[in-house]
Amino acid sequence: MLTIATWAAIVMVGGAIALTLWRLWKGPGIADRILALDTLTINAIALVLLADVALDTSVYFEAALLMAMMGFVGTVALAVFVRRGTIIE
Repeated sequence: MLTIATWAAIVMVGGAIALTLWRLWKGPGIADRILALDTLTINAIALVLLADVALDTSVYFEAALLMAMMGFVGTVALAVFVRRGTIIE
């Protein structure tokens, strides 16, 4: 039963990634595209963690943590760039 639920969740997260990529492509503004990129990072983390559960290992957990940290830093850097025009003062 866990295998079926895991694969169903992988398919649903894959669909969420596809919809997020659509918003990233067609976003009306730069803020919408930044939010779509952040959402894409969160969906990719969920996909990595679901693969971790499906493969019954704990190897990918550290990769998910690194993706979360890099996604946060990237989102903040893009937001600062859009607001100020430069990242480092």
